Amino acid sequence: MAGPVTDIAATALLIVDLQNDFIHPCGAYAKGGAASPQAQALPEKLRPLVERFRTKGGLVAATQFTLVPGRGGEPLISPHLQQMRPFLKRGDFLPGGWGHEVVEELQPIDVGVEKITYSAFYQTRLEWLLRKLGIQHLVVAGIVTNGGVASTVRDAHVRDLDVTVLEDGCAAPTPAMHGEAIAALKPVARIATIATVLAEVEAL
Repeated sequence: MAGPVTDIAATALLIVDLQNDFIHPCGAYAKGGAASPQAQALPEKLRPLVERFRTKGGLVAATQFTLVPGRGGEPLISPHLQQMRPFLKRGDFLPGGWGHEVVEELQPIDVGVEKITYSAFYQTRLEWLLRKLGIQHLVVAGIVTNGGVASTVRDAHVRDLDVTVLEDGCAAPTPAMHGEAIAALKPVARIATIATVLAEVEAL
């Protein structure tokens, strides 16, 4: 189980899917009527911690949910996602596009990793990057608590990485879903607040 942040060089702040298409007022989810106010509030809440990680020499990493273009440029969308989000279309979450980018408030990102499903470890270069960069402790924030965050945290745990989940730095479709997901992660991760981790980093 992870303890406090004690070695900033071996710690990464991993921001899960805080991208324009998810949370910007002009993004795909907002246009489709699916933007979450809780998620939209996260960048400003996380900004002080992101800035302190940078000034202290920590790594700021981000995952970017991606709809890979297929034949004719049409996005390859999993059936379950197409059912839940029928408004998704060509150009949404397109690699290199504006909607695919991490929101401006959290830029610049040191390391970005495209992902195609919930877990940021599934068929990505994330584990390789973390090992190469000497990262042993992940501080995880982003969306959604019961989806991309939970799957990524569990996959980090089985890879023997220490994980701290920022309880107030994540969001889910409802407060109840968020609370249930946080409770379910307690056996595999340390649960902390943004203020707690910010104080730990400040003290280094």
